[in-house]
Amino acid sequence: MLAASGGLLLRPWERTDAAAFLAAYQDEEIRRWHTRRPSTLDQVLEWFDTYRQEWLREQGGSWAITGDGGEVLGRIALRDIDFDDGVAEVSYWVLPSARDAGVATRALTALTAWALGEIGFHRLELEHSTRNTASCRVATKCGYLLEGTKRSAAVHDDGRHDMHLHARVKLE
Repeated sequence: MLAASGGLLLRPWERTDAAAFLAAYQDEEIRRWHTRRPSTLDQVLEWFDTYRQEWLREQGGSWAITGDGGEVLGRIALRDIDFDDGVAEVSYWVLPSARDAGVATRALTALTAWALGEIGFHRLELEHSTRNTASCRVATKCGYLLEGTKRSAAVHDDGRHDMHLHARVKLE
């Protein structure tokens, strides 16, 4: 578990979170930016198992972002972990009830400090559609510099999108 400011906690997904996780993917904004999404509670539980296996194999990590009362507010993840090069990719989403409250920014700040500091990554990358201005603001607030635009790099429900590539590099 990893504490973030404002009473947030990043913790592993639990079976009891499955309904909240599935409901998140019914939200129009989350669906707009995340084309890979679960459709049943059983599928969510399979994803949770995959997250645990990826963690054990040191390939990735996915955490529930929770509030003071333990309620799920969002998701944050490290993917495509490469310890040899010291590189990983971060991703996140936040539930509608937690938007515009700095949840994504506080969670990303905490995960970034842990990953670059305690874990020792050299570089963390973050990609988002160029149309996703909210994600761009979060990345920028957390010190992820915009490095460029990957043209037509990802498929979304409404077609291909250009993607911004942001990165945060450990200062030595």
